[in-house]
Amino acid sequence: MPFVRGELMRGVTTGALVLSLAALAACSSGGPRTFQTQEPGGFNMFGMGGGKKSAPANTSQPAIGVNGYLWRATLDTLSFMPLASADPYGGVVITDWYVNPEKPDERFKCTVYILDSRLRADGLNVAVFKQTRDATGNWTDAPSAGQTETDLENAILTKARQLRLSNIG
Repeated sequence: MPFVRGELMRGVTTGALVLSLAALAACSSGGPRTFQTQEPGGFNMFGMGGGKKSAPANTSQPAIGVNGYLWRATLDTLSFMPLASADPYGGVVITDWYVNPEKPDERFKCTVYILDSRLRADGLNVAVFKQTRDATGNWTDAPSAGQTETDLENAILTKARQLRLSNIG
């Protein structure tokens, strides 16, 4: 008798598993569905199968989270520096240290924050970091000229305006 009971329990367990999988498939389909056994595009048992699915209404690629002209202008303006990180959704561009071949005892690093989705002068913030090499060969922080940040902001804004005008015409 134990053998028959084992077969019965195995059948009940299998049936419960099949029903729970069918319920799970119905829940994950995105909404209520009717149980169809055949769909014109192919086999579709309980919402599963090879039937053609319609595309969602909005199939466009997600746009970047900041102004595209400022983003492109930032990358173009800082293209001479090695890029460490670029986040188009958060609007942050971080360069790696750049050493000017004419002044090997100085290096610079920039961080650009694009703060707005509109092309505005106050939608951009540039931070420039400078280090100089001391007598022992170690890099130490040094103050950078405030004009450097302003000049970079102006260069990025000018390039962004040029890009915008070239797309309008």
